[in-house]
Amino acid sequence: MMSRVVMMCGPAGSGKSTVARKLEATGMTRLSFDREAWRRGIHVMPLPAEVHEAIERELRARLVELVTAGADVVLDFSFWSRRSRLAYRALLGPLGVVPETIYLATPRAVALERLQKRSHEHADDYALAADLAAEYFDHFEPPTADEGPLTVLRATERQ
Repeated sequence: MMSRVVMMCGPAGSGKSTVARKLEATGMTRLSFDREAWRRGIHVMPLPAEVHEAIERELRARLVELVTAGADVVLDFSFWSRRSRLAYRALLGPLGVVPETIYLATPRAVALERLQKRSHEHADDYALAADLAAEYFDHFEPPTADEGPLTVLRATERQ
């Protein structure tokens, strides 16, 4: 049976890790930049470019290993750009996997408020400066159905 790969997609504070943890609880392996950075003792975001690149190389290699072994994987990344999503589709295509994208369409005010409430106590709880969080949100490129299988989860103002 072919591996299932889910690409979590959304700006910081949109709820990606919450959904990814639910998928992980069903048996999927969760790969996360934030968890890997935290494991390395890095507790400040954004990551320096060379650290980000090193972590990405390791996560890509781990993804290929897992898929080759038949495991289901959830990629708890932001996938903030169309280019980044297409790069992972290109990586997985030769392995026979068409990844699904789950996009967390969270209102800007909700995402930014969530980030300000973070306590910075664990890998899924990185805090970002308000101006950087706003910049990340404003430069996010929402996925479109022409990129491949897409599920959009809409957050409400009450969440």
